Amino acid sequence: MLAWVCGNVCVWKPSEKTPLCAVACQNIISEVFEKNGIPEGVCGLITGGREVGEWMAADPRIPLVSATGSTRMGKAVGAVVGGRLGRSLLELGGNNAIIISKDADLDIAVLGAVFGAVGTAGQRCTTTRRLIIHEDIYEEVKNKLVTAYKQLKIGDPLDTTVHVGPLIDTHAVELYLKAIKQCKAEGGLFVVEGGALDGKGYESGCYVKPCIAEVENHFAIVQHETFAPILYLMRYSSIEEAIDKQNGVPQGLSSAIMTLNLREAEEFLSHSGSDCGIANVNIGTSGAEIGGAFGGEKETGGGRESGSDAWKAYMRRQTNTINYSRSLPLAQGIEFNV
Repeated sequence: MLAWVCGNVCVWKPSEKTPLCAVACQNIISEVFEKNGIPEGVCGLITGGREVGEWMAADPRIPLVSATGSTRMGKAVGAVVGGRLGRSLLELGGNNAIIISKDADLDIAVLGAVFGAVGTAGQRCTTTRRLIIHEDIYEEVKNKLVTAYKQLKIGDPLDTTVHVGPLIDTHAVELYLKAIKQCKAEGGLFVVEGGALDGKGYESGCYVKPCIAEVENHFAIVQHETFAPILYLMRYSSIEEAIDKQNGVPQGLSSAIMTLNLREAEEFLSHSGSDCGIANVNIGTSGAEIGGAFGGEKETGGGRESGSDAWKAYMRRQTNTINYSRSLPLAQGIEFNV
C-alpha cells in the first residue's frame, strides 16, 4: 500500500506456499484499480518459487525490495540487493517474549499469552514463543496455562468455535516435531505434550497439538524461531534478569510485559529495557499495533512498515537549489572572474 501511496509501481511475489491467496488478492486489487481509472500494471503479481525471489532481488530495475520472511531469507536478499547498491526493507523472524510480573493482572496475562502462542497455530511473526515468569507466581501461571490448553479446540479454521487450525503444510509439521525432539534432548520438560494429529478431520496431516515446555533461555532450540505453537516457560527473580532474558535472543521483533507496577513498565520501555521494535505493556506480542511502525531490530532486519514515517523508505530523496537572482553566487564566497 505504501508503495502506491508514494507513486510507485509495485511488483509483488507471495510465498510459494500461498499462490491462490495471492491471485485472489490481486483480483480484488485489479477491480478496485479499474473502477478508479488506475492503469493496468501499477500493481503486478508474479508467483513462483525461490528462484523468482532471487531474480527480483538481483534485478537492477527494482530499486527497493521489501521482503518479509525468515532471517535466513533476509540475509540472502539483503546481500544480493546490497551487492547492486539497491535498497532493501526487511521484516524478518521474531522470537517474542512476554514478561509476567508478580504484579501482573493474571487474567489478562494468561489470556494474552494463550492467544499469542496458539493464535493462527503459532504461524505469526509476532507469535509469543517465550514466557518469562516471576518465580513467586511461576507455578500458578503454569497451572493456569495447562488448564487453558486443555480447553483448546483444534480443527477446521473456518469453524468459528475452533481455536487452532492447521500448520501450512507437512514440512512445517516435520519442523515442529523436530523442535520438540531437540527441546527434550536439551533438557526441556514438557508440561503439555505436543504431537501430530491424525484421524477424522485431520486427514491432511497438518494438524498438531499446541504444547508447553519448561526450558532455559540458553537452549539452542529456544534461541531459534520455530513457526509452530510451541511455548517455552522460564523463571526470573528480578526485572533486570527478566529483561536480560527477553533481550537474550538474536531476534528483536515484538515484546511485552504484564505488570501493574509503573516502574517496571517504564523500565521495560526505557533505553535499558526491551530491544525490540515493538514493546507492549499489558497486551500480548500479537497486539493491536496496526498503524504503528511495524518491524524489529537485530536479526529481525531493522526495517519498518506502516507508521508515521515508513513511507520514506519508498521515496527517493532529492536536493534542489534554485537561483532566482541575476548573478551566480559561488560556494564559500569565492571570486571567479572569466
